[in-house]
Amino acid sequence: MELDLKDIFKILRKRIWWIVSVVVLCSVGAWYYSTTFIKPVYEASTKLIVKQSAITTLDLNEINLNLRLIDTYKEIIRTLAIMQAVADQHPEFGLTAEELIRKVRVNSVNNTQVMTLVVEDSSYRRAAEIVNAVSYVFKEEIPKIMNVDNVSILNEAPLDINPRPVRPNVPLNVAVAFVVSLMAVVGWAFLMEYLDDTLKTEQDVAEVLGLPTLTVVARMEEEDFLPNAVRNSRRKVADSRGASH
Repeated sequence: MELDLKDIFKILRKRIWWIVSVVVLCSVGAWYYSTTFIKPVYEASTKLIVKQSAITTLDLNEINLNLRLIDTYKEIIRTLAIMQAVADQHPEFGLTAEELIRKVRVNSVNNTQVMTLVVEDSSYRRAAEIVNAVSYVFKEEIPKIMNVDNVSILNEAPLDINPRPVRPNVPLNVAVAFVVSLMAVVGWAFLMEYLDDTLKTEQDVAEVLGLPTLTVVARMEEEDFLPNAVRNSRRKVADSRGASH
């Protein structure tokens, strides 16, 4: 079935209320689900820098060594050696070493000596306390593990702020629901039109049968079957009621 632009607008206009209703319902549903049933998740982070504490001159070889150490440190942070120490020193978290490993994420930017530790939790303050604790324990334990003291904390996660949750992203969820529902309902409209093989117009008859239309049976209302006198009397009564009002 070939459709031109006029046919496309005709199909969309024919089912416009279905399209609008479904899109609005899905968008509102996504907003309601995101704000009611999805628990907010907050993110807190700290930054660590890998450097020699006693550097007085710029040493390119030493900087390159520190850059290579970043990958090693990223693995060491997420080990039982560090997380067990955090769990022992901070029993108030109520987390085991394995649970802490799953909560901590370590990122680094290429060709920098900076690492970022990130923790997500349903409470921002709790996330900040955990990531700060992991950072300090790592700074204390790394000299014992690597026999070097080249980790410093650039900044801690602030405790007394009210950030926005990182999840759920309500605007994004609503936008996705809007786009997906619009595509689905428009596709449904065209599918229904494609599956509808009934003849509705004279043009449909001419296209299917290849014959000209000789006559058309118009839709008849109940009043059309009444005698003229009865119809005229009813009209006069309606007109007199309208005039009296």
